[in-house]
Order: sequence, then structure tokens, then C-alpha cells
Amino acid sequence: MGFQEGFLWGGAIAANQAEGGCHEGGKGYSVADMARYKPDIDITDYKAHNTISLDRIEQAIHEDDQLYPKRRGIDFYHRYKEDIALFAELGFKTLRISIAWSRLFLRGEEDFPCAEGIEFYTSVFEEMKKYGIKPVVTLSHYEMPLDLALKYNGWTSRKMIDYFLNFVFTCFTNFGEYVEYWLNFNEIDSVIRHPFTSGGIIPELCEEGKELECAYQAAHHQFVASAYAKILMEKICPHARMGCMLTKLTTYPRTCAPQDVAAAQQANLENMFYSDVMVFGEYPKLILKKFENEGIHVEMRPEDAEVLKEGTVDFVSFSYYMSRTESVDPNAERTPGNTIAGVRNPYLASSEWGWQIDPVGLRISLIELYDRYHLPLFVVENGIGAKDVVEEDGSIHDSYRIDYFKQHFIEMEKAIDMGVEVIGYTSWAPIDLISVSTNQMSKRYGFIYVDQDDEGNGTLDRMKKDSFYWYQKVIRTNGKSLHDKE
Repeated sequence: MGFQEGFLWGGAIAANQAEGGCHEGGKGYSVADMARYKPDIDITDYKAHNTISLDRIEQAIHEDDQLYPKRRGIDFYHRYKEDIALFAELGFKTLRISIAWSRLFLRGEEDFPCAEGIEFYTSVFEEMKKYGIKPVVTLSHYEMPLDLALKYNGWTSRKMIDYFLNFVFTCFTNFGEYVEYWLNFNEIDSVIRHPFTSGGIIPELCEEGKELECAYQAAHHQFVASAYAKILMEKICPHARMGCMLTKLTTYPRTCAPQDVAAAQQANLENMFYSDVMVFGEYPKLILKKFENEGIHVEMRPEDAEVLKEGTVDFVSFSYYMSRTESVDPNAERTPGNTIAGVRNPYLASSEWGWQIDPVGLRISLIELYDRYHLPLFVVENGIGAKDVVEEDGSIHDSYRIDYFKQHFIEMEKAIDMGVEVIGYTSWAPIDLISVSTNQMSKRYGFIYVDQDDEGNGTLDRMKKDSFYWYQKVIRTNGKSLHDKE
């Protein structure tokens, strides 16, 4: 059977990791602009790379921009036409981008958006339209205005719902004619793992010992905001569809010991609780019982239940980079992954950053999600971070990247052949950009190389890797080339 006609092949980027132009066009600081490059810290120690405090923010505001790579990105702000032309050459049917909240609303509380921000994104969408590339747009991708974090402790405050909906209304009314697929919150479950990045939560502004409760409260406000956004979209952009976006952290039991199976089950239930709320329009009973047992109080208004039911999503999107295992054995060897650690799986290889490579896990994830939700799925992030070498002749031989994608595409195809409905696939990322986890440039994901190092040195020239031509053929043949004999 293979990939259906019209399958949306493409790639995904985020404003905070690609755009740059931090001080241009009326943009204000976002939480991402506080992320400092820390070369002295182990690249596998995600928490150490992303610790935050009020003092740390104050220091960041006054430090040199060079130490904060997301403020420069890869200069997509000025080079978007060049980059979109390269994506068109790849044959992209779709491109996932995000709209930086702080580029439209400097501090987040303004009544009216910045005209220069509207003009910039309109130009981006027009450029995509010129090449027939369909946008997939993430409304919130780790980019909330810094002022809202400092003033309200981010999404712990219900005020965020109104400020966010003002931003969403602006996006729908100005860009709705270009966009068929909207995503609400990038990896919404990540508010538990990195509350500042995902929710603008500053731990010391939480009541002592209530940091986890603050994260769950923030998640609730995001659920409600998502539902209101979906309702608003149906009125302003009735042609469009809204999806949720989950970090798919597929977890296996480390052994068949019942205790390990139970630990893995609990991890998977916790992971999918977020999409459960946005698909089914209500909290799972097991999660509500967990809150009760652990003394976690989440303030919910009476009208929230009705809004959650009315504003459910149309499809489920997710990121998938790796699987993990879980065990009750306190001595089990742990390894890092996508902002979370898991017990090392001896049957899998790992990237240099410790992320375990599991193509079959993508098939498992697709089947699991489709069986659970009965909604179309969209794989909106998948890829491998690696160090690339530029040869003297300018060529970049990244066979490891080709192998990674080929294996994952074949497993995705198997899920489709089993009956799973998949709208499309966007790789993370089609072009090298700043890593969200370690703020490195040297952790490269792209089919397109960007000449910039971790300190920001380089020409920013774009160069095609071997994988560029490989992916181009995959798209041109709609996946049939995956089965070419070597």
C-alpha cells in the first residue's frame, strides 16, 4: 500500500531556534532568549543546561547576546526566502513553523500587535504559498513573552488564557487564509519536565514544595486555552483543523518482572494524559485520583469542563525521537533522552547525546495512538542530532542520518499499511538550527548544513548534505525509493 497520495512530506522548525532577529522588528524577549550556552556542562545533563532563577534572568538580560544562541538562531528572519527556496527544492509539501508570541506582542499584554511582526509572518506565508508549501503552524512553541513569566509566573496564572487568546485571535485573523493545520502547544506534556521553557514558570515564584502543583496548574490553563482557541478557530477559520502536540515518550518495561511492567505502564499513562484531555475533553479518572493521592490541587472553574468538551482537537500530532525503558531497580543504568531520562535499553544504539535509536518504536507509537484516539495522526518531529564534517570540497557525507530516517520511514509505512491514518511527516529539523536542550549548533539535525559554530562564528552559508538528495528522492517518489535495491 505505502504512503497515500497527498501525504504531506516536509520539515519542522521553531521561531526561537531559527529566526534570530531578537532585537529587530519590535520583538521583545521570550523565555527562550534566556537560554544560555554552557560549554562547561556535560551535553547529556539536560537539567543543568536549563536551570533558571530570577537572578539568572536578570543576568541574562544584561549579558552579551553571543552567549544566548537562540537570540541569533540561524538568521531565518533575514534568510527565510533562501531557506524556503531550499525546502521547495527538496520537494516539501508542508513546512511546520511557529509564530513567536513576543514578535507580535512585545510584552504579551498589549491590546494590538506589532505591525512589523504581522508583516514578517505574512511575507513568510506568501513565500511558502509561492512554492505550494502548506504551513503547519504551532501557536506556542516555547516562546512566551518573558514579561508574562516575570509578572505572573507564566501559565500558573489564569490571566495567561486571555493574553494567549488575544495572540491567537491575531494569528487567525491575519494568517488564517494561509493555514489549514494549527497546533496548540508544542509538547504540552513538557511543562512538567521543563516548566520555564514550556510554561514560563520560575520555581522560586512558586510556593515552596508546590513546584509540581504549579506545573499541573499551568497545564490546566493551557488545556482550557487550547479549547477556547479551537472554538475560536472554528468561527474565524472554518476550513482549518486544530491538533494537539505530544512528546511521545514510548516506554517499555526493562524486564518482564511485573513491577517493571507496572512502572512502564504508569509512565505511559502519565505521558498520554495530556493528549487524553484534549482529545476526549475531560481528565482521565486515574489522573484525578493521582492528584488526590499526592495532595495536588489544581484550581478548575465550573465552566472549564464544558469548554474542554466543546474544544476538542481534530487530530493528534507528536514528536518521536527515542523510546526508553523503566524499572524499579534503583541500580539500573539510566541514559538521557528528549528532556527526560530512562533506563538504558541494551538492544538499542544511542546517539552521541545518549538518545536511544528505536525505529520500531515509531511504529509502536503510531499504532498505540491511533488505537487509543481514532483520530488522524501527524508525525511533526523526528530526527537525529549528530556532528557533521564538511570535507575540503564542501561535501557532507551523513550516511548515519540517511540510515536513521530510512529505518523510521519504513516503520511508519508499516503502521500505515496496518490501517493507521497518518496525515504527514515533518522531520526535525530540515536545516541545522540551535538545539533546544543544550543550546548548541554543533548538534545538527538538518539535510541542509548551516555554517555557524556554537559560539556564533561562521558565514551562515547553507550547504546541501548527502541526506538532502536522499530525502528529495523519497519525497519525489512518495516513499517508493525506500525500497530501491542498494
